[in-house]
Amino acid sequence: MKLSLSRIHYPVTTLGPGRRIGIWFQGCSIRCAGCISRDTWRFREGDVMAEDVIRRIAPWMNECDGVTISGGEPFDQAAGLFDLLKRIKAHRRAANVLVYSGYDLERLDAHQELRRGLIDALITDPYVGDADQTKPLRGSDNQRLHFLSELGEAVFGQYERQLGDSDKSLDVMFDDEGTVWLAGIPRKADMHRLAAMLRESGHVAHITEAPKIL
Repeated sequence: MKLSLSRIHYPVTTLGPGRRIGIWFQGCSIRCAGCISRDTWRFREGDVMAEDVIRRIAPWMNECDGVTISGGEPFDQAAGLFDLLKRIKAHRRAANVLVYSGYDLERLDAHQELRRGLIDALITDPYVGDADQTKPLRGSDNQRLHFLSELGEAVFGQYERQLGDSDKSLDVMFDDEGTVWLAGIPRKADMHRLAAMLRESGHVAHITEAPKIL
């Protein structure tokens, strides 16, 4: 089964503790208003096998502190997601895995593999632009952090607290075409402030839009 992925990056330091491998899925059926990752909405045919992803991230697996999977919506490719997770855990069982989803836990519990130790921590529920944002790792306070293993609670229990200054950071990533990406959870006005700063320096920032749902 082939996966449709947006990008893979290492290290990511803003989506969980330590230096993490970040894997972004391509395609999202939820499409939250105000999403800053609209470039990952568009669905396209899968073009990479899970074993190819493992080969790509293998050089980082023994040195990373964990793996974070986001999107897009990973559970829109649930079979491929769980195939990838099984291979990640087989490669390094001790690597903690955090997965983001815009679906609620009650819907995701229909997947039998969800609570079989493949995911250590899970953040669920859609982003709500006008909700408060006072919790780390979450774009809006309605989103919930679930511990699905003892490892998940040990590693991610520290994030059940109020947002602190140390949480207010973003990773900067570059791809082979020279595009600059940001990883992390920006605060409500961060992107506007960044765009204004870039304009003052003669640069332009934009968010790619997905086409309207027909």
